[in-house]
Amino acid sequence: MTEIMYAWSAVGGDPARLARLTTVAREGVLPARLPVRQLARACVGACGLAAAELAARRAGLGEVPGVRVDDGAVAAAFHSERHLRVDGRAPVLFSPLSRFWRTADGWVRTHANYPHHRARLLTALDLPRDAPAEKAAARLAALSALEAEEAVCGAGGLAVALRTPAQWQAHEQAAEVALRPLVEREQLDAAPARVLAPLDPAGAPLLPAAGLRVLDLTRVLAGPVATRTLALLGADVLRVDAPWLPELPDQHADTGFGKRSAVLDLAAGRDTFEDLLSAADVVVSGYRPGALDRFGLSPRELVARRPGLVVAQVSAWGAYGPWGGRRGFDSLVQAATGIAVTEGPAGEPGALPAQALDHGTGYLLAAAVLRALTEQSYEGGSRLVRLALARTAHWLTSGIGPAPAEGTPYPGPEAWLTGTDSPLGRLRHARPAVSFTGGPTDWARPPGPWGSDPARWR
Repeated sequence: MTEIMYAWSAVGGDPARLARLTTVAREGVLPARLPVRQLARACVGACGLAAAELAARRAGLGEVPGVRVDDGAVAAAFHSERHLRVDGRAPVLFSPLSRFWRTADGWVRTHANYPHHRARLLTALDLPRDAPAEKAAARLAALSALEAEEAVCGAGGLAVALRTPAQWQAHEQAAEVALRPLVEREQLDAAPARVLAPLDPAGAPLLPAAGLRVLDLTRVLAGPVATRTLALLGADVLRVDAPWLPELPDQHADTGFGKRSAVLDLAAGRDTFEDLLSAADVVVSGYRPGALDRFGLSPRELVARRPGLVVAQVSAWGAYGPWGGRRGFDSLVQAATGIAVTEGPAGEPGALPAQALDHGTGYLLAAAVLRALTEQSYEGGSRLVRLALARTAHWLTSGIGPAPAEGTPYPGPEAWLTGTDSPLGRLRHARPAVSFTGGPTDWARPPGPWGSDPARWR
């Protein structure tokens, strides 16, 4: 329970609540050299406790409902994008230019799943937009790993040199990351206490986020996992994207459960955005730090216009240090922080068994939002919570002990997968991992097409 205690403490939870949590351990889940199973269990457990606590607060229960964390459900959820099937078709997860490449002195990891990231990568390599992977490989092989990193990042693309754990620890960004808590939490003002509508304790299911409006400004993957979880718990989640930045279809299908999806130009549609903000309870942002500030969407500007708001932010590297403004994804953070070296065979980079930094940070982000809502109901105040994949990586690599020899054998994911009809087709998908007595067992609605909903609250 040590790792769950740490995660629960990081979101400000009362240690006494941990007595309400039980775990079902299963051997062989999320196998890795690093303690991925413990991290995944802790993040989901903290989220379940935060959900149950808010449910108890709103329903007037004398005791927080029991929370159950099953390693099998957690593993299926952490692989949700891999388990997804759309009319039987497997998802497309990575493009040919998203991979490790040999360089003159080592390796570099690129990410080019989105068309604009692919274009920037090829521009940095002085290649045409239709260049095959072989041409990119030749250009990268002529550069050092750090030269490739700087060239691609300088062009607005995404690349990081493969680093050993020691090399990352010597990096200035690693030092900045290590100084921060796992979850940064701040009260921004003295707004009045939040008045939450009571829930019927006999209602089924018990939805702790019912009636709350979540403005979802997130992309890949931690932020959408967090808002998908808030939607499971009853929130009205409206994801808003720029019309010129479409989401990858399979990714949208996986993380779109329970949500609605709209497109909005924040400059041309400012009045519409302000209408949304004026009725929002939570704003979740997954863009790189500062990217939305030019639109007046910094946390303090948001709460100045909407006192009592909960603002939640997630980024790759954190909102500080020399890499604070860099773009990033789970795979890049694994490469930079030494995880890929630790998990790889001798002389070659590897990867975690799941995008655990994304999923784990997503569940922690949802937990931090739920805890902020609970705290507001007692103390008031607009709240800011911040997480970073690199800080979650720091916890994984330095703050979790070895896995205990426990549990029954893992039978595979089938027991935690289900099927749902949707406007996108027949979906096979992972069941929710967050579970507490009386709580929801599935989302209220399947995902729909990206951008198909109006930009307004229900």
